[in-house]
Amino acid sequence: MTEAYIEFCPQASLVTWLKEYPNLVILRTLSKAFALAGLRCGFALANSPVIELLLKVIAPYPLSTPVADIAAQALTDQGIEAMKRRVTEIVRNRTYLADALKNLPNVEQVYCSETNYILVKFTDADCVFRSLWDQGIILRDQQRQYGLAGCLRISIGTRPRVWNSVITAIKNRQTANV
Repeated sequence: MTEAYIEFCPQASLVTWLKEYPNLVILRTLSKAFALAGLRCGFALANSPVIELLLKVIAPYPLSTPVADIAAQALTDQGIEAMKRRVTEIVRNRTYLADALKNLPNVEQVYCSETNYILVKFTDADCVFRSLWDQGIILRDQQRQYGLAGCLRISIGTRPRVWNSVITAIKNRQTANV
């Protein structure tokens, strides 16, 4: 089971299930809430027999020393506190952005999110995507995914200027089309 975004919704963790399900493996990453995507580092939570089996098949040195050092630093008390502050800020920014988008006429729906991104259904998703792309704002087009026609994914960061520029760009695009 992946818990890549669990720091944004810790109450949904399945760690307590490890007692009941001996073969359960929970995968986590430092990419999302820890803001270490370039590190490409994650870890597994599992019962001892499963970990022992994994250790038999894993590469002898799966992490370089610099990656291991950075990961260890991220998981210190200070690193955890920094991650929690970052998550709190991202959640606040996500709420602000979602509320602002809900008021735009070309937004059909802003889906609930417990992650560092929101999914938005637009009446004119192709135009919004292209317009923002042309302004250097990269969204993820989800329209080819089953059931997500008209949907774009907007990542939430910790820099207000970034998500304010998304809102401004969408508003400016609407004004230009009126």
